[in-house]
Amino acid sequence: MGTMWQPDLTHYDGPKYLALTRSLREAVRDGELPEGTKLPPVRDLAWRLGMTPGTVARAYQIATQEGLLEAAVGRGTFVASNRPKFGASQPLMMEPRLIHRSDPDAKAPVDLRTPQLPDVGQGQAIAAAFAGLGESGCVDYLGYPGLRRDRPLREELANWLADRILGPISADDIVLTHGGQNGINLALQCCLKGTRPQVFCEELSYPGFRHAARLNRAEIVPVAIDGGGMIPEALDAACRRHDARIVCVTTDAQNPTTVKMPARRRAEIAEVARRHDIQIVEDDCYSVQVATDPSLRALAPERTWHVTSVSKSLAAGLRFGAIVCPTGLGEAGRLAAQHSYFGLARPVTDIVYHLLASGEGARLRDKVQAVFARRLEMTLNVLGAFDLRWQKGLAFVWLPMPQGWRASTFAREAEAAGVIVRSADEFALIESHTPNAVRIALNGALPEAEFSKALETMARLLRNPPGDLPV
Repeated sequence: MGTMWQPDLTHYDGPKYLALTRSLREAVRDGELPEGTKLPPVRDLAWRLGMTPGTVARAYQIATQEGLLEAAVGRGTFVASNRPKFGASQPLMMEPRLIHRSDPDAKAPVDLRTPQLPDVGQGQAIAAAFAGLGESGCVDYLGYPGLRRDRPLREELANWLADRILGPISADDIVLTHGGQNGINLALQCCLKGTRPQVFCEELSYPGFRHAARLNRAEIVPVAIDGGGMIPEALDAACRRHDARIVCVTTDAQNPTTVKMPARRRAEIAEVARRHDIQIVEDDCYSVQVATDPSLRALAPERTWHVTSVSKSLAAGLRFGAIVCPTGLGEAGRLAAQHSYFGLARPVTDIVYHLLASGEGARLRDKVQAVFARRLEMTLNVLGAFDLRWQKGLAFVWLPMPQGWRASTFAREAEAAGVIVRSADEFALIESHTPNAVRIALNGALPEAEFSKALETMARLLRNPPGDLPV
């Protein structure tokens, strides 16, 4: 009976994994899933519920940590108890704060999962650009964008990237993309071959890397990292064991750990890639202020695909990004883009060109950075007594848990108190080491008072760890 269990999740808003966790608790408590019942396999339940296997696996993991479930290797997942070990004496305090749809007055939790941009006038600037295009009478959107029609924008973008140390670049090296995620996906499309290719990636990294790999039917191979980012010796060893032809890496602002890779290590990574003849996708979408160290694109220009976007600096809704391709491969990259999506929409390229050429984009970027600098200052003032990892100009911080806290438990407790953060397991690859930490985004869209209150809530929780963590 248990393997056919399928909960009704339509009664609750909020993250799907939390709704499924709540349904598991209620089904076990009410006897719908008696002790010893075998639960449906992760993939079967995910298919029936229309969600990803990772979402179901996360709910199973939470229930297992609470003592409700137990996993038997080779046999499946079973109901272990009708009461969670953690917080059994105060079950309502421990449940994530899902909003019931029949309660329209319930307040949504403060979302610190994703860095959201502050409104510093981007909407007005974009509207003014639209109005200017209309008044000019030079709007021609009937034809396809074409491979060379966007050259003026690529020239402006090369100037925009002058604060990065990329080596000699020009408009000919640049491909325009629908944001950074599209850029990563396009770079993989240009490089991957075979029916089941492999991609090297930091063992703790931006989830978009594995999403792009999955879309390209590629297998992700994790590479160990430390306090300096990806370890060159680990990449070298992985190259000797696997047949991957490309590595995805972040040098200036590693997501989620905030690590900035030292210049010497960048040179070592470039040398390993050159020795094993693998391509590099360098993610620079979270670029922070003016670069002080050479990028991998500068160190290995013949094999590095440098991905950037304006989603974290100007406006995510524009869906505008770019790849600085390896030397001599810009035309090939633009041809791949043409085959994939016929180029960017002309209204988008016209708007972005106006923002960059007029200097309005740089002015808005500086104002956005000022807001995030203020949010970082607030965060350090409230959470600075803990082992906080941060970088000036970056829109998130990394917080290893103090003694007495487990990251997944803290994330649930924080959400129960009205604040959502991301646990380290959301960034970990399968079979990778998962640190006991959370990522906290500096949400620039929140009013300062609300952001400050969320910080105080987390500080209060961190100072008062639970006394009965499950074993």
